[in-house]
Amino acid sequence: MNSPIETALTLPCDDAVRAAEAAAAGAAFSQAQKLLGDRPGPQSDPEQWNVAVQLLAFRIECAAGFNALGSVIGLRRWGATWELIARAAGTTRQAAHTRWSAQVRATLDRYGTGEMGGPVADDERDLSD
Repeated sequence: MNSPIETALTLPCDDAVRAAEAAAAGAAFSQAQKLLGDRPGPQSDPEQWNVAVQLLAFRIECAAGFNALGSVIGLRRWGATWELIARAAGTTRQAAHTRWSAQVRATLDRYGTGEMGGPVADDERDLSD
């Protein structure tokens, strides 16, 4: 019979990790909405508010040390540039691109056509500066 400690050290926990990451992302998003306050009125751009919430949630995730890939993918889908993502992450555009671009491209360009569709910012050109 396995001891509880041996069980704890050997149980597969991939599903639990994914559930914890999803819960953390949800909590970061809720906190971001709370910090930003009410959604602006009908005269304002609701898309800009949505991007702002996502950026703030991403900042919270980064500061808490969470895996923020889902937020980066969401931000790219909303049209956020690598420069904007880098500012939110507190890093350089090149560092943000190096860290997340391959995973973002693999997710958004599932067929390998180079087309990610939607409003993804067209800033994949040379980022060596």
